[in-house]
Amino acid sequence: MMYFLDLLLLSLVVGLVGVASNPAPYFAALGLAMAAGVGCVVLVGHGGSLIGLMLFLIYLGGMLVVFAYSAALASEPFPETWGAGSVKTYVMMYLFVLGVVGWWFWSGYGGWVVVDEFKEFFMVRGDVGGVSLMYSVGGGMLVVCAWVLLLCLFVVLELTRGLSRGALRAV
Repeated sequence: MMYFLDLLLLSLVVGLVGVASNPAPYFAALGLAMAAGVGCVVLVGHGGSLIGLMLFLIYLGGMLVVFAYSAALASEPFPETWGAGSVKTYVMMYLFVLGVVGWWFWSGYGGWVVVDEFKEFFMVRGDVGGVSLMYSVGGGMLVVCAWVLLLCLFVVLELTRGLSRGALRAV
């Protein structure tokens, strides 16, 4: 199980490097959606099954909107792919920097402990207790976050509306 989670963490880092190094919005949005999905699987692997599922559903809806906006606003007929020369240079540079930083902070990696390995000691799973606290104590912050997301949606819709015609057009 630990090797599988290490593989997932490595694919998360590779996905985020793919997002950071790609100049074309098509492939960057696709890589971001894939990295978000892998991040949610990592959360599920560490015992947060409910919060991982909730974040996956939220990310899925949000990334579909981001992908639709980036596809609508991109005006490149032939975008650069992950195999282009400049993108390969950025990927190698980012992986080198991540390797140096990882080597610098390496302090006897002993591995992470998965929550489900100690299941006989728990009465209630940790993610269920956290969700109940989020709704009881953090209810006001959830309302504020929902209001900010709605405001951001209206701002993005106003920015992409065009010349008072309501359609996206390349002029």
